[in-house]
Amino acid sequence: MQALLPFAAALVSLRLAGRLLGRWRAQRDPATALWAGALLAYALAAAALAWGASAGWDGRAFRAYYLFGGLLTAPLLGLGSLQRAGRRWAAPLALAYSGLAVGVAVAMPLHGAFLASELPAAGDHLEFLPGRLVAVAGNTLGTVAVVGVALWTLRRRPLGNGLIVGAVALAGVGSAFSGLGEAATGAFLAGGALLLYAGVRSDR
Repeated sequence: MQALLPFAAALVSLRLAGRLLGRWRAQRDPATALWAGALLAYALAAAALAWGASAGWDGRAFRAYYLFGGLLTAPLLGLGSLQRAGRRWAAPLALAYSGLAVGVAVAMPLHGAFLASELPAAGDHLEFLPGRLVAVAGNTLGTVAVVGVALWTLRRRPLGNGLIVGAVALAGVGSAFSGLGEAATGAFLAGGALLLYAGVRSDR
């Protein structure tokens, strides 16, 4: 049961990311590509969560979960919002940041023993520099960008922006209550993916 909900969240997020990629191929909109990348990272984070829940947590599962969930999702979402708001530098910055995030996730040293049946806390296995600092900065700036652009364009897209902000809030609640286990975190991930997709696709 612990692995079932994260696995479902991964499938839902992957399906939604595929739909956004299809929309990007039709429209060639860089913002849609970045949002699709955020949902793909979301799906891979959920898949890593299912991996850890089913096979037991180790350094590989933790690195994958931290990369896609802790380092990539919120920054890509925020940069997608900035790109949609007309900031053309957002797409090149997203590419550069993604390379940095992958490098950090691969190279960051891990310490402490992993409990196979318990969702790892970053503070138990990572020093603050570089991994946790990059994650904190990326998530903070990404969230500020999402919320800021949503509020700025609220009159133009009240429903879509409200759904996107709701998705970010739900994902944040899921991270805050990660101690409840993989199943609960997976449920938050699935709900956040649905809200995010609905918000991105909404024309109102």
